[in-house]
Amino acid sequence: MQIAIKPELEQRILNKLQDGKYKNIDDLLAIALQLLEDRDNKERKLLDLREKIAAGTEQIRQGKVIDGELVFQKFQDKFEQMDQAQR
Repeated sequence: MQIAIKPELEQRILNKLQDGKYKNIDDLLAIALQLLEDRDNKERKLLDLREKIAAGTEQIRQGKVIDGELVFQKFQDKFEQMDQAQR
């Protein structure tokens, strides 16, 4: 495959190759593509998180909330029950 790139980008690639960290253009491109995939995944996770925050904010606005102390107490009770069951 042949691609046309701007001279500035070509120079950046050549500089990376000359640094010796990458064996060849294939290695450099494989790493660059992996980084792009990682970035895309992080963007998707961030979007999902923002949607969950928006949904939670809407639930709060509608008064659909549970007292945090009550939730933690239920967790504590459950952990204690599990601990006693193991004895």
